[in-house]
Amino acid sequence: MFLDRDGVVNEAIVRDGRPFPPAAVDEVVIPAGVREACRLLADAGLLLVLVTNQPDIARTATSRQAVDAINGYLSRELDLDATYVCPHDDGDACRCRKPAPGLLLDAAADWNVDLTRSVMVGDRWRDIEAGRRAGVTTVWLRRDYHEPPPDTPDHVVDHLVDVVPLVVTSATAGEGPRR
Repeated sequence: MFLDRDGVVNEAIVRDGRPFPPAAVDEVVIPAGVREACRLLADAGLLLVLVTNQPDIARTATSRQAVDAINGYLSRELDLDATYVCPHDDGDACRCRKPAPGLLLDAAADWNVDLTRSVMVGDRWRDIEAGRRAGVTTVWLRRDYHEPPPDTPDHVVDHLVDVVPLVVTSATAGEGPRR
């Protein structure tokens, strides 16, 4: 189970219709239902992997330490198994900045994950495209951002907890990645 960070497991800070990450742990808000969703997914034996673009590191708008502190907090609060961060901006042309699939491919290699039995949940087109390029099932967590929605995600939901019945049914049938 690949999960985007801002807008999925924590609230994005929305300014003029555009989502931004919290700057520090004290700005992190975990939406209602996210803890429950993560617990249910973990209880079903799914590996929970956070995959997040954090270009503000490259833009020097935040530090790697601040991003790591937020990720550590979320990992503890949500019992995440791993976190993968892309600290680059678009101009860096790296293999890990979503929509490139590098974060998912690295996690799959590190954790021996079968991508064909995996799911990517994201709130932006970049997340869905990264999932598609990695060969995973994609779930768009619908948000009212002033940007184009992703092209044809496999599923569309309004809350992370809505993903649970989509994923747990196949996982309990032995079809999903295991923790």
